[in-house]
Amino acid sequence: MRLALLALRLMCLAWLWPVTQLNSSQFQSKRRHKEMFVGENTKQKHGGRVDLKMKKLDSTKSLLIKSEQLLRIEDHDFAMRPGFGGSAIPVGIDVQVESIDSISEVNMDFTMTLYLRHYWQDDRLAFPSSNNKSRTFDARLVKKIWVPDVFFVHSKRSFIHDTTMENIMLRVYPDGNILYSVRITVTAQCSMDFSSFPLDTQNCSLELESYAYNENDLMLYWKNGNDSLRTDEIVLSQFFIEDFQPSYGLAFYSSTGWYNRLYINFILRRHIFFFMLQTYFPTMLMVMLSWVSFWIDRRAVPARVSLGITTVLTMSTIITGVSASMPQVSYVKAVDIYLWASFLFVFLSVIEYAAVNYFTTVEEMKKLKGAKVPSSFNAAQAMAFDGCFHDNDIDLTSFPEVASTPNTERNTQSRNSAVSAPTEGTRLRRRNPLKKNLSFIMSNSYMIDSYSRVIFPLTYLLFNIIYWSMYA
Repeated sequence: MRLALLALRLMCLAWLWPVTQLNSSQFQSKRRHKEMFVGENTKQKHGGRVDLKMKKLDSTKSLLIKSEQLLRIEDHDFAMRPGFGGSAIPVGIDVQVESIDSISEVNMDFTMTLYLRHYWQDDRLAFPSSNNKSRTFDARLVKKIWVPDVFFVHSKRSFIHDTTMENIMLRVYPDGNILYSVRITVTAQCSMDFSSFPLDTQNCSLELESYAYNENDLMLYWKNGNDSLRTDEIVLSQFFIEDFQPSYGLAFYSSTGWYNRLYINFILRRHIFFFMLQTYFPTMLMVMLSWVSFWIDRRAVPARVSLGITTVLTMSTIITGVSASMPQVSYVKAVDIYLWASFLFVFLSVIEYAAVNYFTTVEEMKKLKGAKVPSSFNAAQAMAFDGCFHDNDIDLTSFPEVASTPNTERNTQSRNSAVSAPTEGTRLRRRNPLKKNLSFIMSNSYMIDSYSRVIFPLTYLLFNIIYWSMYA
């Protein structure tokens, strides 16, 4: 009985197996038909374009793979330079300067944005082409082939622009010629000489050189001679660009040998008008303001002292402001000569009044020495104005006249006879003219201001003529 049931089950399974296989094949065909139907509808909705989400592979990657196959990148070792073991590979360079972003006197550097283009030939990248057209690629293919390792000598910072993609272009021609272009911003050192600042002219240069390959492996040269360096219209706030000039040279390193080096030379001439407004004109006005004290009464001590101190402090502020914006060099700059000479004129005007005040005091004290001051004379009131005694502050009419006596007349005659008729053998002592002039000035101190009104302006004018003729 059990055997009969088992045989019946086997017959049922044998009968149902072909039906199951037929249904499975029909379901798969319906699914493929549905996918084709959906794909055709998607093409119709998007105007014949297939939605990228439905693709399993990225089209750019597949294009890159096809380009690699076309250029036979996998067939060669691009870690080695083209023509390895033979003569040096020539690499042409041309540069287009887009802008000079900044020039810093404090850091002694400049920042420049430029397009750097390399030209060389690599037969390994030659490909067949019926129309002889080149192929252009971006930075992804650059990482898989050999490119020159050019760097900037004496550079502090540099970077390749990457907005919105890395600014790198690679163009390959059918015969293997290659154009490799990058957009770079570099900050490089510029050894500046500030001896004539701000009437100076600076010579700066940007230097290019291969890092790993010396002249036996790589030869750098300007692609089109002097026309290899092109510039856009560049306008700077403090400088005028006089000249852009390419040049060529060799650099020697004791451990690795000689290297080709290319130079981008440019001459910068500073605009003087900014410094005339900010430094020179204020300095001239402060010096002229210090001369005003020569026309103020010598007895007006507070007015003249305050004016002198104000001009001295203002000159100190100007000198400090200029020094803060300059590098701390160990030599004297042209602006330092002008500022310190002007500071000396201002300082001497203060010293001039100190001398005038002193001589005036000495003169008036001498006048008071031989006279007896009456009890009614108020010395504090006389000195309240400027600290000195003056003739008009003392009433000399209250002093009694000295009566002449025979003794005084005899003494006077004896002095006169001694002066007028010296005895024989007596050596006459000649008075020192310097001492005589000094005593004359001390007795006439008001003349110092009179002379200063002429001497100070003429001397300062002569200094300006010499200064501007030397540096301008």
